[in-house]
Amino acid sequence: MSDAPTPSGMIEDRLAQRFEALTPAERLLAGHLTRHYPVAGLGSMPQLAREAGVSTPTVLRLVQKLGFRGYPEFQTQLRAEVEARLESPLSKHARWTHGVPQTHILNRFADAVLTNLSVTLGRIDHAEFDACAAMLADPARRIFVTGGRITHALADYLVTQLGIVRAGVSLMQGVSNAWPPALLDLRPGDVLIVFDIRRYESTILQLTELAVERGAEIVLITDPWVSPIAAHARFRFSAQIEVPSAWDSSVALLVLVETLLAAVQERDWPETEARMKRLEELYDRASLFRRGKPGDGRRPAD
Repeated sequence: MSDAPTPSGMIEDRLAQRFEALTPAERLLAGHLTRHYPVAGLGSMPQLAREAGVSTPTVLRLVQKLGFRGYPEFQTQLRAEVEARLESPLSKHARWTHGVPQTHILNRFADAVLTNLSVTLGRIDHAEFDACAAMLADPARRIFVTGGRITHALADYLVTQLGIVRAGVSLMQGVSNAWPPALLDLRPGDVLIVFDIRRYESTILQLTELAVERGAEIVLITDPWVSPIAAHARFRFSAQIEVPSAWDSSVALLVLVETLLAAVQERDWPETEARMKRLEELYDRASLFRRGKPGDGRRPAD
């Protein structure tokens, strides 16, 4: 029996952590697993080897390097991760409330959120993040953003803020009858930013596939279990979302959004500053915001 260490951590994280130590064939396999995660690993070992273009012994060596004694143990963990993807809010709440510690919900929730932020930021490749920000700052590309049943609020927030930083930013509605007009004018090189967390929505996947056919570049913001849209994404960022609640947390997702906004803003600050000044002038002329009386020490309302 192998003396491989006891598996710990998600398979995708282990692939990333061990990638530099892999052989060329193992890297080829790891890349295939990552691009088609988790579906690629659910079939038989010969099937995975065939689809990745490697030998069956290469598959076995890789799963052992990931900390598994063999392919069956690897698949057991993978299936558990798939089950976690599909977990409903009710079953998630039952798991969290079973045997919870006697500390206050504020403390438990805050601890979970802080852990989520730490894990999320630790997963980000800085070079990949910078490349994504550069693409989003490119004035030659138009930006479209869409989200699911819950994450549409984040998509709307990103469009509102990014539209101040640069021109050519639009919200793409998640309903299918709104897709054709939006996709009609989509040009190769335009960007579609997609929010998709568990339980992944088939309509959002369909929209992404249509956008890819039109030549769009995809930026995916998802969770640790990774939306199937990852197979089409040029850039993918996975946020940790679990908290002691029936619902997943959007805090780490929002931090990703606001950090991307800050990065895009810094790429061409003079132009952004000029846009913001023009916008403030228009707000003043429209008398949109109530302002404090002179000398009362209050800042303008926003």
